[in-house]
Amino acid sequence: MKSISPLMYVLLFALLISGASNAQDNLPLPEGPYLGQTPPGLIPEPFAPGIVATEKYLETEVLFLPDMTELSFTRSGGQYKEPIWVVMQYKDNSWREKTVPATDIKAEKKRFSPGVGEMKRFDIFKDIPVVGYSVSAAGTYYFYVLDFKDGSGHLSYSRLIDGKYEIPVKMNAAINSGKYIAHPFIAPDESYLMWDAEKDGESTPDIYISFREKDGTWGEAINMGDKINTPLYEQRSKVTPDGKYLFFWQGDVKVREDGGRYVVGSPYWVDAKIIEELRPARE
Repeated sequence: MKSISPLMYVLLFALLISGASNAQDNLPLPEGPYLGQTPPGLIPEPFAPGIVATEKYLETEVLFLPDMTELSFTRSGGQYKEPIWVVMQYKDNSWREKTVPATDIKAEKKRFSPGVGEMKRFDIFKDIPVVGYSVSAAGTYYFYVLDFKDGSGHLSYSRLIDGKYEIPVKMNAAINSGKYIAHPFIAPDESYLMWDAEKDGESTPDIYISFREKDGTWGEAINMGDKINTPLYEQRSKVTPDGKYLFFWQGDVKVREDGGRYVVGSPYWVDAKIIEELRPARE
């Protein structure tokens, strides 16, 4: 499997989410939740083949609003000179693509995924080179910091205590091991944490999970197994706001004849029960 330079690895999605948004044709889509798709079991499947996940284009992660009435993703490749941002809206049991005026794109994107600026409004984070974060129901930030000199990084957290955020705490070695540690997802109740990293000699990232112990510490990193992790790139795990499904991105970096690189991949989903199957038994 080909490796990817640290800088390209970090910017892989940053490039894609910067494109303009425009719904293509407003054609009606299948009825029912999750774009009318048959829910997956414990084996991951491409999400909404032909609608979201395709073989022709590159699609990024799927993001849902908290009330599950809208979802978004970015598509690029093929006839798309620039990446496009696609928003789909669920109303009256049916889905339609939603046209977002160019003047509203920035604000609309924040509804799905607030940027790092959301954290930076707190003074304690202003001088920390935060790349991305996840926040729990209690307001605890779990975030990753990247050192662009060598591509390494680490995860830290900061709790909201008496209305103020504490000095960030670097997470233990159980979490911060391997290379290119990134993209944390914290459970709303902070009972588990997921992220991706290159470990155990692999040259592509896999998704890992750690469960919080009874004493509040974090358990060992658990590879989420060959149902999810493959020789390809697995990244950006997230559980849907209703807690039912785990979404993640799977893809690869290809090399053209001229030596140039390009990315292929699509979002996948699987029943969130797979998380409980990995939870260590407690005495």
